[in-house]
Amino acid sequence: MKRKRSLLNYLTAIGVLFSGFAFNACNDSILTETPKDFLSPDNAYLTEQGALQGITALHDRVRAAYYSFGEFGTMNWQSHGSDLGYVGENPDRSNVYLNSYEDITPIVRYVVDTWNTGFQIIQWANVLIDKVGQADPSLFKDGEAGKNLYIAEARFFRAFAYRYLVSTYGDIPLLTTPVSSAKADFTRDPVASIHELMAEDFKFASENLPDRGNEAAPGRITKGPALHYLGETYLEQKKPELAIEVLSRLIDTGGYDLMTQRFGTRLGNDIFGSGDPYYDLFGYRNQNLPENKEAMWVIQCEPEIQGGGQIATAYIFGPRYFDIGLTPDGHQAFLGTIYNGVHTGYSDIYSRGTANVRGTNLVYYYVWKDNWDTDMRNAKHNIIRDFYYDNPASAYHNKKIDFSLYNPPRPNLMLDTTKNLFPIHTKFLDPQNYFLQPNRAGGGITHKDWYALRFAESLLLRAEAYLASNQKELALQDINRVRARSKAKPATLEELDIDYVLDERVRELYGEEWRLVTLRRVGKLLERTLKYNDNPMIPGAAMKPHNVLWPIPQAQIDLNIDAPFPQNPNY
Repeated sequence: MKRKRSLLNYLTAIGVLFSGFAFNACNDSILTETPKDFLSPDNAYLTEQGALQGITALHDRVRAAYYSFGEFGTMNWQSHGSDLGYVGENPDRSNVYLNSYEDITPIVRYVVDTWNTGFQIIQWANVLIDKVGQADPSLFKDGEAGKNLYIAEARFFRAFAYRYLVSTYGDIPLLTTPVSSAKADFTRDPVASIHELMAEDFKFASENLPDRGNEAAPGRITKGPALHYLGETYLEQKKPELAIEVLSRLIDTGGYDLMTQRFGTRLGNDIFGSGDPYYDLFGYRNQNLPENKEAMWVIQCEPEIQGGGQIATAYIFGPRYFDIGLTPDGHQAFLGTIYNGVHTGYSDIYSRGTANVRGTNLVYYYVWKDNWDTDMRNAKHNIIRDFYYDNPASAYHNKKIDFSLYNPPRPNLMLDTTKNLFPIHTKFLDPQNYFLQPNRAGGGITHKDWYALRFAESLLLRAEAYLASNQKELALQDINRVRARSKAKPATLEELDIDYVLDERVRELYGEEWRLVTLRRVGKLLERTLKYNDNPMIPGAAMKPHNVLWPIPQAQIDLNIDAPFPQNPNY
């Protein structure tokens, strides 16, 4: 029987591939190759061109993980198993999506894929750090500074991968050099050691990466994201004063700001009839515009070049409105746009959603109740709440879809509200820019770049740090700076606490922040999931205290035969 390999054994193979083979033989020199006139793992990163290729590969790997369904950073894992959402298409238990923590096991797909992907990125980063570190600085255009730029970007990615892994699994192996030979004695290093490495990496990156606007290409990492995640790491280490120091450096001198005036491609082209600066942030091609001072780290799609990407935001977050069936008077409820002379059944505004993430009532209702008509983030062009019948043959044509109009009643009202119709944030849509699958309105795929980090998140993170250091008035200033952009009424000292900050992150960052990381950091994952995850079939995602951490993949434990590798408790 073929044995499965854990990721740490898998990246042993990667390390061998990239770092050179290790053999045991009577005469090692016979088997030693010294490449001179071709690229190999030993010389590929010793020049600036080679270092650039390595960094490009890291960016591509992170992009693939960020936009995928099965790897860490995927859009849906930011909501599932938290206070923000569940699978609307099938709210029942599943071993594919995290609807119920009762289904989370050491062999379930998302547990294994998250572990594997994270350590693969760490391995690639370690190879690059090691090889570029050996390179002669004179081979880089800017000498030692040019060499350190590539090392800094690789260290940023190493720390970024560790950020998610240590939050998800707790104690994990700390790897600072490439794994280049067979190894079955990995150990679990304490969380504190991982955080220390992350702090060192982000600090080095913040000191050696370029300032905003000086990056070599859109999407390349600059000082800003490094400072942001350094501040976040200090909060993980319970060092709010240090977090305030670095976040203030970022906020006050980083060259970033909130966008308060309209800009970009949506000017004069408001598909929903109105717009605002928040709406413009998510317009096609607006993420990389020089005037967009809010963008800090943008994951690039590059749809118009070979190897370019796509993102399934409309697919993941959109309802299956096209599945509602008939109107109350018996006609097809939704004809959709016409392609090749035939109605497609899909709207080129809504695209093709699958309700992979159905937001909770916290997302759609609770956080807006005090500012329903004033907060621009809740405007009709930012959150679509009303859908309309689309069939001229019906008396209900162009009328708002209302399931209470049916007689007899519809057979499954639960799925009508968790799968077929629920509000959708237009940040996930891209009307008029669905380049693929015109017969399916793009098939749920969009091609606009996506924010890994926006300046608003840095302000909310510093507010969290101010709260942690008992500087509530300063926290209030940062919160209200974000709220002022959206015309929301100012928060007050009396209502401001960590839950208010978390609610503000919902209003501002839904679908952007890594919610599980945030809630674990502030110690609120269990409490808020039980309170707000209103999956009608699995309230609170059936979460128990031990589920705050995920299990270690079983293959990692089974194949680590030369050292103990304990499982997380109660798995």
